[in-house]
Amino acid sequence: MTNEQWGQLKQNLLASVGKNNFKNWIEPLELSFVADGVVNFVVPTVFLGNYVSQNFGDLILYHVNSLAPEVRRIQFQTAANTTTSPQPEQKADKPAPVVARPDGNQVPTAPLDMRFTFDSFVVGKPNELAHAAAKRVAEGGPVTFNPLFLYGGVGLGKTHLMHAIAWDLKNRRPDLNVVYLSAEQFMYRFVQALRDRKMMDFKEMFRSVDVLMVDDVQFIAGKDSTQEEFFHTFNALVDQNKQIIISADRAPGEIRNLEERIKSRLQCGLVVDLHPTDYELRLGILQTKTDQFFRQYPDLKMADGVLEFLAHRISTNVRVLEGALTRLFAFASLVGHEITLELTQDCLADVLRASERKVSVEEIQRQVSDHYNIRLSDMIGPKRLRTFARPRQVAMYLCKQMTSRSLPEIGRRFGGRDHTTVMHGVKRIEELRSQDAQIAEDLELLRRTLEG
Repeated sequence: MTNEQWGQLKQNLLASVGKNNFKNWIEPLELSFVADGVVNFVVPTVFLGNYVSQNFGDLILYHVNSLAPEVRRIQFQTAANTTTSPQPEQKADKPAPVVARPDGNQVPTAPLDMRFTFDSFVVGKPNELAHAAAKRVAEGGPVTFNPLFLYGGVGLGKTHLMHAIAWDLKNRRPDLNVVYLSAEQFMYRFVQALRDRKMMDFKEMFRSVDVLMVDDVQFIAGKDSTQEEFFHTFNALVDQNKQIIISADRAPGEIRNLEERIKSRLQCGLVVDLHPTDYELRLGILQTKTDQFFRQYPDLKMADGVLEFLAHRISTNVRVLEGALTRLFAFASLVGHEITLELTQDCLADVLRASERKVSVEEIQRQVSDHYNIRLSDMIGPKRLRTFARPRQVAMYLCKQMTSRSLPEIGRRFGGRDHTTVMHGVKRIEELRSQDAQIAEDLELLRRTLEG
């Protein structure tokens, strides 16, 4: 592979990783030589080489293989350790392995997905508060709530909002040092700093940022030393009035093995729950995604009712929903057929089976009675005391949402009650969910327990 070919590949990488990532991490790479299935690059620092290897290595190797299929590995050297290109009769000297060291003042940020912007985020009732809070933080003005803590189940948009905030801040305030990384990456860099005895450099790096964004913070739970350092970093940034944005799969108080002092700090800002998607939001996401696909597949046609069918049947995870639509369009384009309901059921049979609701009415009743610490017989019995009536309505609501049972069937399971009683109970809980934070929290906790 020649330097001219590497220059062409760099342009392909620019389109893949974006301008900022390209400028910081790809542009400094200089092709040295290719030998014995290894492509060697010269890098300014060992830290940059290690970071590129960890975050872009597979992508670079993929592009290199398009021109040099024999290449199996990528290696990096600093300029001081560069060896000359080996002659045919000589074997290439193996470059020294790159070890990441937290030198320099810039904290390397994880790659941002160009698809995850505010423009591509579909807003609905379950996520409108989280979206509004994220937009406020992305304005880059005075810190109004610190930290912003986003939590919710898998595939509800936490990471999308985190990336969108980072993109907006970089565009609005390029002077800010915005750092986005996962909790796992924070821990990895902390362990490396311990190993290399560079803890002071590590502390200086993370305390110099203007906006710190940590995704999936639940992964540091139980890691005592990492939690300790995270706690001190958190306090140092808050004292400097620097913005912190955190995400997790559950509320701070529900993360097991997370130190109480960290839970307390995380709860002192704005804690926002991304609720499970409702039918209208899922349909909106599908419609937005479909418009994009029709630009990609202009000759395809879709029958009425397909999107509505998918929005009803795949209700737990937006990633699964979008993945199902991607597969459907790809399949239809390959076979050259219109996307009908029948083709959808055939193409997505495994996804639809996996998305079927399997929770029983009895299981919901047991879980709700345990949650509210009442006897099952009292919850389904005739007593109308508020102590029993409210849990009964919660259980009815969950039965309506999580099972395929009809209202009369649900009523029969609750002591032979009429379907209108069930309708009233479901409607009452729907009203309370938006008014009473405790009811909303109870519903979310019960739903997660039942789905788990």
